[in-house]
Amino acid sequence: MKLDTNSNLYTFIYASVLVIAVAAALAFTAVKLKPLQDKNVRVEKMQNILKSIGVNTTPDNAEQLYNKYVTDAYAVNSKGEKLEGVNAFDVNLKLQFKAEPDKRVLPVYEAKNDKGETKIIIPLRGKGLWGPIWGYFALNDDYNTIYGAVFDHKGETPGLGAEIATEKFQKQFKGKTLFDGDKFVSITVYKGGKGSALKAGDTKHGVDAISGGTITSKGLEAMVKDDWLFAYKAFLEKNKK
Repeated sequence: MKLDTNSNLYTFIYASVLVIAVAAALAFTAVKLKPLQDKNVRVEKMQNILKSIGVNTTPDNAEQLYNKYVTDAYAVNSKGEKLEGVNAFDVNLKLQFKAEPDKRVLPVYEAKNDKGETKIIIPLRGKGLWGPIWGYFALNDDYNTIYGAVFDHKGETPGLGAEIATEKFQKQFKGKTLFDGDKFVSITVYKGGKGSALKAGDTKHGVDAISGGTITSKGLEAMVKDDWLFAYKAFLEKNKK
């Protein structure tokens, strides 16, 4: 039976077949691309971990250099106890961020920089203005002094909140400390432009916020304080020198 091309039935069948064909093609493409996408995520993660200790990489050499510089990777709980049988690299920080702080699985990486100095690398996760923000703190082996910091974001505003991903903002954290004596205070982000932390008299635990990026700046401060990093407090206290 030949359908009338001007009929509603013909239009319905044609549209249905087209939708099914497009959906099948998209599903096939997604399945084929997923291994490549997963690899890209892993490589970018390795690059960011290494960047926190001052090692620059390319996608082609990231895994080789990661294996060279990173000497250990493990996870701890909120009591600072090491967790057995956990692959730290594969811990999903997005899921852990949603969990209660005392239930989180917290990855830790140990690495040596080009000078052979041991650095403790802690991944970070938080909320910006438009979506998630994340990063890494590399600490000296005193488990207190920040050696390097890397931050990134999913959708912060270019020229404003997105500035957390710039070297200019990140280098402020170098040399800052997480503890004031025995008290965990971490880092305060002071709004008001360049020199705000200095004006506040906080040169040990303070950095300048991004001009015009107040919400992102406060989200980053929360990330390195109560929203995320505070869960590592017991681990840091146990090892602090």
